[in-house]
Amino acid sequence: MAAEPKLSANERIKAESRLLRGTIAEGLTRVETGALADDDTQLTKFHGFYQQDDRDLRAERGKQRMEKAFSFMVRMRIPSGTVSPAQWLAIDQLALQRGNGSIRLTTRQTVQLHGVLKGNVRSLMQGLHDVSLDTIAACGDVNRNVIASADPWRRALYGEISSLARGLSEHLLPRTRAWHEIWLGEQQVAGEAVEDEPILGRTYLPRKFKIAIALPPHNDVDVFAHDLGFIAIVESGAIVGYNVVVGGGMGMTHGETETYPRTGDVIGFCRARDAIDVAEQVVTVQRDHGDRFNRKHARLKYTIDAIGLDRFVGLLRERLAVGLEPARAYAFASTGDRLGWVEEADGSAHFTLFVENGRIRGEMLAGLHAIAALGVGRFVMTANQNLILAEIPAASRRDVQALLAEHGLDRPAAGLRRNAMACVALPTCGLALAESERYLPDLVSRLEGELERFGLGEDEITLRMTGCPNGCARPYVSEIGLVGRTPGIYNLYLGGAFEGVRLNKLYRRDVDGDAIVAALSPLFERYATARRRDERFGDYLIRASIVAETTAGLNFHDNLSADVGS
Repeated sequence: MAAEPKLSANERIKAESRLLRGTIAEGLTRVETGALADDDTQLTKFHGFYQQDDRDLRAERGKQRMEKAFSFMVRMRIPSGTVSPAQWLAIDQLALQRGNGSIRLTTRQTVQLHGVLKGNVRSLMQGLHDVSLDTIAACGDVNRNVIASADPWRRALYGEISSLARGLSEHLLPRTRAWHEIWLGEQQVAGEAVEDEPILGRTYLPRKFKIAIALPPHNDVDVFAHDLGFIAIVESGAIVGYNVVVGGGMGMTHGETETYPRTGDVIGFCRARDAIDVAEQVVTVQRDHGDRFNRKHARLKYTIDAIGLDRFVGLLRERLAVGLEPARAYAFASTGDRLGWVEEADGSAHFTLFVENGRIRGEMLAGLHAIAALGVGRFVMTANQNLILAEIPAASRRDVQALLAEHGLDRPAAGLRRNAMACVALPTCGLALAESERYLPDLVSRLEGELERFGLGEDEITLRMTGCPNGCARPYVSEIGLVGRTPGIYNLYLGGAFEGVRLNKLYRRDVDGDAIVAALSPLFERYATARRRDERFGDYLIRASIVAETTAGLNFHDNLSADVGS
């Protein structure tokens, strides 16, 4: 008989961790190093932070025989991305005192703080807890931050999906008290019942799990790019339930065609009251059937393709208290944010601030601090890395407008730039193969020049860049996707849908900035002259047979043109 395959190393680490405690607490006391033990760096992800080092300094520190410049990226759990002005001020203060002085808004509608030294992690966690924030399960093999369409101008509907996001997040959290013990000093009580993880299991999930809630016609969350999605169905002005989407996911590995991005499948409709049970049972099917041997094959998308969608749905139906109904009609129009002011009938208003690649520092940080100090409205992060100053009372709007102007935060952005996103990549992400956040603004400027040549300067086209193929900025559902291969070199993908419902296709392999501009410029020209009325760039590329349509994740690597490059 063939030998049973070995569980992945991470499965051993989780099993031996005493429900995510490991030796993290002891490692924090080791002042001779800025790092934690290797096994603990896997467990800290469940606590919401990653160990990183400044890769710009690696070579020089190596020459000096110095330890790498270790620090930590701390990610918060903020379901639906909403914080109060007081919470924003606390995040601002922690960024300045415990981090590198910047706030990073992520594509998962939350905040990352970078450059946090080991000795500052505990005080940072306690500072967050003081304002009712935490980092529990923001990373790791668990359900991560639940995102929802940022749509405060439809107040009642937005309130409902935000409430669902919070409910899902709380329901699917790990039950272990490890976070509270390590970071807040909570004591275990003798004779307490033995901890258990009734939903996630004592070794948690095979890999990360992501949930998104979309409110049509907005698909700002890219609902098909997540393990589990809920599409709100609105009838007579109220949400009656949700279409359920399963099996989306962006990550893959260069050169390994058995890995691929995948858009999720709509499998039915559930009533609003049953959505949390649906989520729990999808999670438990993945818990029980996901691949715990090969982490590259461990996401829900691979589970579904391995066992078949029909069997997956059958397993799910066996566990549901109330069965799924047939999916209902819906329509998406875009994935982007509406920038600028939107006024409500009662005189209150919302301002969506463009934050290029989500990085807030310097004058922008100061301006937002001043606005938060007014103590009005709410701060809503979007899944496009922007920020909505929501529910600003009519009496405060003039003050907010003045502060936006004073700090230069009310400047417009052209169509391509306002629909562009990048992951962090170098210098801190340990997985990055190429630049992303630091490089994309300059590349966008070059592409904007080409678009203006052909009268397309205000046309909205989605562009996503990542420094590696893991896909944190969701590049594979954009009209133009750029994925890092090595410093300065990217794969160019084309043909995703503007409304986020279709994967793109590899168009050119291993191109630098000049080659990217050279490849896209003639396509912009053709699009400007040959597009149909209201036709989007990605749709035109497919109609013109420039790239083949990707109809499923399993054919993402198929039907490439002959001139893609080897």
